Amino acid sequence: MSDTFDQTYADFSAARREQIMARIEAACARAGRDVSEVSPVAVSKTVGTGELLAAWRAGWRRFAENRPQELTRKLDFVGQTPEMAGATFDLIGNLQKNKINQVVGKVGLIHSISSAELARQVSERSERHGAASDVLLEVNVSGEASKSGFSPDGLRACVDDVLACPGIRVRGLMTMAPKADPDCARRTFSGLRELAGELRGRTGLALPVLSCGMSDDFEIAIEEGSTLVRLGRVAFDPAYPIS
Repeated sequence: MSDTFDQTYADFSAARREQIMARIEAACARAGRDVSEVSPVAVSKTVGTGELLAAWRAGWRRFAENRPQELTRKLDFVGQTPEMAGATFDLIGNLQKNKINQVVGKVGLIHSISSAELARQVSERSERHGAASDVLLEVNVSGEASKSGFSPDGLRACVDDVLACPGIRVRGLMTMAPKADPDCARRTFSGLRELAGELRGRTGLALPVLSCGMSDDFEIAIEEGSTLVRLGRVAFDPAYPIS
């Protein structure tokens, strides 16, 4: 992590983004989708402001953080850097209830509403701030004990209560796949897509956002319908292999 801009790293960042976008386009082509249907998010949680600026100059416009304190630091930097006007940030990762006030009103999208209680808490805090927060419902499609989120059946059981929370706008669903298992990843992503379709029919909501796919599996996610891929190591780490 560095807060100093480095031109060599900036050159890497620009070249790496070109490679990533080429892979996104190829995955869309395989799936018969238009590349405009997929939004890549640069997960900047492990990098400093120097790398963030390099990523901006490379063409990234949407970023994501998982710690409210680091989100605040990055937002302060963006506010002091006129050329980065227009940069937006999402919140990914577990959101602790005592950190909600540090996030509401500062991010474009909260990816990780993992329970009905958290939905209610974010709703209440958002109303206090006089706004509604755009959120995704995190679903543990794979059923891994190590992952948080609604189970598919759990979400089916409480989705109407969640949607009734006045301070949030549910834009879609999010999931994470098991590591190093492409077949299971594909089943996880297709499961999220199918659940979203079911909930659309039940609720009448568009639920346009499917946030799934990260550095190791974003191409599979795109092939299975992801509209938002979260890219950290592949975007920021020169040691991460890409072909």
